[in-house]
Amino acid sequence: MTLVGKKAPSFTAQAVVNGHEIVNGFSLDKFLGKKYVLFFFYPKDFTFVCPTELWAFQEKLEAFRQRNVEVVACSTDTEQSHWGWLQLDKKQGGIKGVTYPIVADTNKTISYNYGVLTGDYDWNEHGELSATAELIAYRGLFLIDKDGIVQHELINSLSLGRNVDEALRMVDALQFFEENGEVCPANWHKGQAGMSATHEGVADYLAAK
Repeated sequence: MTLVGKKAPSFTAQAVVNGHEIVNGFSLDKFLGKKYVLFFFYPKDFTFVCPTELWAFQEKLEAFRQRNVEVVACSTDTEQSHWGWLQLDKKQGGIKGVTYPIVADTNKTISYNYGVLTGDYDWNEHGELSATAELIAYRGLFLIDKDGIVQHELINSLSLGRNVDEALRMVDALQFFEENGEVCPANWHKGQAGMSATHEGVADYLAAK
């Protein structure tokens, strides 16, 4: 089940903001009507692929903010775990210097509602509660517009890191469509022409290639 075209699931949770401040009651709802949101999930703190992704988003943070996009991360770790990782230097595998919010999905409901939880609870033959897999988040990414509607989603397996430039390209494509009413063909990049969503528009575009 995709969330594209649907309202992004709402939540309220603990988060670490500005790299050091633990806050209660963090929600994406505060951005409604004001900003786009790039909301992404990662599996675990203190791991291997994850810090490369968090740093990659930090390195492009200003580019996202220039486009009125708030970047927000989330995993099923606690806010205390997030805070500890944020105090650890990059040379030690930490993410000290990452400044965008990192949400603590400790009860795993956010990951579940966004469809990125790797497993589920079940009952075994003895009536005991079990889990079908380790309950952490896949590498999910969701581009949410100012109305709170998911316009793009991407979900990778645990071992596959994402391309942050592609996430930025999708922001550009969405904003181009909103501003110009033209659609963005394959491999479109900011600064290129779009095309009208008609047979003639497609024909003209392909003929010009």
